Amino acid sequence: MSRRSSLVAVSWFVALAALKVAARRVQLRWGATDEEVAAFMPGDERVSVADLIATRAIGIDAPVEAVWPWVVQIGQGRGGFYSYDWLENLAGCQIHSSDVIEARWQTVEAGQPIRLHPDVELAVAALDPPRSLVLGPTAESDDPRDTASSDDLDQLYDFSWAFVVQPDGSSRSRLVVRERYAGRSLLGRALVEPLAVVSFVMTQRMLRGIRDRAESTGM
Repeated sequence: MSRRSSLVAVSWFVALAALKVAARRVQLRWGATDEEVAAFMPGDERVSVADLIATRAIGIDAPVEAVWPWVVQIGQGRGGFYSYDWLENLAGCQIHSSDVIEARWQTVEAGQPIRLHPDVELAVAALDPPRSLVLGPTAESDDPRDTASSDDLDQLYDFSWAFVVQPDGSSRSRLVVRERYAGRSLLGRALVEPLAVVSFVMTQRMLRGIRDRAESTGM
């Protein structure tokens, strides 16, 4: 290989590496401000040392009280996730995102299961209405009828998934979603990065879905 060809190859390698780093930074903090990325969020204490942290956010032209009802009713068999239902359903999730606020889904409590899939569930780890909802792995169960779901995930990594609604003036708000992952094994640490990419695709759509619903209904 000539010197010129070598320089071209090295230049392409450096450019692709730089693009990958830039793309990673964008997807891990999509829509979030520097202050939101740096801020301590509810649920952060649950995974104090994380291999990967993602902070994604969106501005909503509606007050906190109009955003919270959409957040609190998330879940499979509940209000859905306001993302790409068709894509989630390819994996058998049976998700049907609601376009209305349902009173039956407005009350949750610590420890309550929130399903991602009929056989995969998380639990409400912390709750501070109307400001924050934190989901994490379910507590261990002795009931043999329970599907392992998040127990299987626990073998790979620990994680927290926080939804934080913050006021932004008198009639606007910010919805911030914070994810923290800590691999429990080499496989878990290897899966964190590709998982974050999938999460980005679904989360940015979810944030826009919640924004559109809150802005169009006012409640």
